[in-house]
Formats: sequence, structure tokens, C-alpha cells
Amino acid sequence: MKILIIEDEIKTARALARMIQSADSNATVIDILQSVSSTISWFDQNDDPDLIFMDIQLADGISFEIFKKVNINAPVIFCTAFNDYAIQAFKSNGVDYILKPFNKNDIELTLEKVKNLKNYFQKNLLPTAEISKLLMALPSEDTKKSFLVYNQNTYITIPTSTIVYFYKSLNGINIVTEDKKRYNINESLDEIHRLVGKQSFYRINRQYLVAFKNITEVQHYFNRKLILTLTVETDERLTVGREKANEFLAWLGNR
Repeated sequence: MKILIIEDEIKTARALARMIQSADSNATVIDILQSVSSTISWFDQNDDPDLIFMDIQLADGISFEIFKKVNINAPVIFCTAFNDYAIQAFKSNGVDYILKPFNKNDIELTLEKVKNLKNYFQKNLLPTAEISKLLMALPSEDTKKSFLVYNQNTYITIPTSTIVYFYKSLNGINIVTEDKKRYNINESLDEIHRLVGKQSFYRINRQYLVAFKNITEVQHYFNRKLILTLTVETDERLTVGREKANEFLAWLGNR
């Protein structure tokens, strides 16, 4: 079985190649690509492999862009860590996925599934058009539309659409709105994230949950971290650690 790896982290790609060859002695990794552009060029000059392991966030963009440029009929195993709905969509259509960080057992299970579905894959049920349909069919989230807060002896309804970010302080969990007002609420950040939805808000660290529409700028920082700027100034610098940077950028690009 000829396998193509598309992964921008070369150490991760090499580790994946070793795991694949250890899991299946008949598997051959024919190439490792690191970007959208190099992948498009590769497919212009080569026949489809038997199987593709593809990271979602690549060096120069989201891997879904590849399917807009070239016709790929090989089955794809997505390597991802960021979007539950995309995972569900691809999985329901017979394409497996592995969550980062993965291990040898994950690869063995994935390859075993591919073998069991060999007849399915041979029918080429996932060409470019099918990928596009999957992307357009991602289900929308049923999210909480407002929060009830108690402020100055009065209950107030705060629309979720006006919230710039949630943050954890010594006083508990707080809401900051577009008009720069702050309110305290009782829910945990984990529960709030579940309520507001993972498409609209991102948990950048243990303290902050930020709204996509209120992110105005993302900058590279030392040690592969990211710095965010929001429409409302925060009390401290907002950073995304290097271990979540790719996931966060993929989340930004999944619109």
C-alpha cells in the first residue's frame, strides 16, 4: 500500500511514517509534503496514492484548499485536534481520523479500518465534489443566545452576540461585553464553552474564552506562541501557547 503523508511538522511526519511502517510491513510511505502548494504540485505530477494521511493545518493554509485545486480520489485519514463537527462529518462518510498527539496503537487501528473498508474505498466515494459537500454540510451549533446576570440588584439579560470574552479571575467567571461592561456569572468556563459553541468561541488558555468576531489581530510571538488583540482591551496580554497555536489557526481558518 502506497501512502502519502501531508504534515507541516517534519518531526511529526517522520514519527508517523515510522509508526505506519511498524504497523504494516507492506505499507510504503512514498512522500512527505508540508504545504498546500507543494501538495497541489505533487498531485499534478503523480498518480493518487492508495491512502493519504493529511494534517488539517499546514504551513501555508488549511488542507481543504487542496481539494479545490486538484481531484483526489484516494481515501484520506485526517490528522486533527480541533473541530468535533468536522470529525463527525468525515467519519460518517467512511473517512477515519486520528487525534494529535497520536501513537502507534492509533495508527494500527486506523490501518485496520482502512483494510476492512477496502471495497468501499475502491469505489472512490470521496472525490473532490464529495469533500465540498461535506464541508458545506457541517451542522450548525445550537448555542446559548443569552446569559442572565445579576447586577446592582437587577437581573439583566446579556446577548451572547455582544460578549467579547469570558475570563476567570479571583472573583470567579466574568463576562466582558462590546460596550466594555463587566458582569460576574456562576458557570465554569468549561460549561460556558459548551453552551456558546466551539465555532464562535475559543478557549485560548485556562483563563480566557474569546469570541471569533471580536478578534482583530493575531501576531507571532517568541517560542512559537501567538498574541491576540480583541475589540475590547484586556487586563493582560492574551497569548496562545505553542502547543495550541496550530489548532487555534485552524479554528480561525475553518469559516
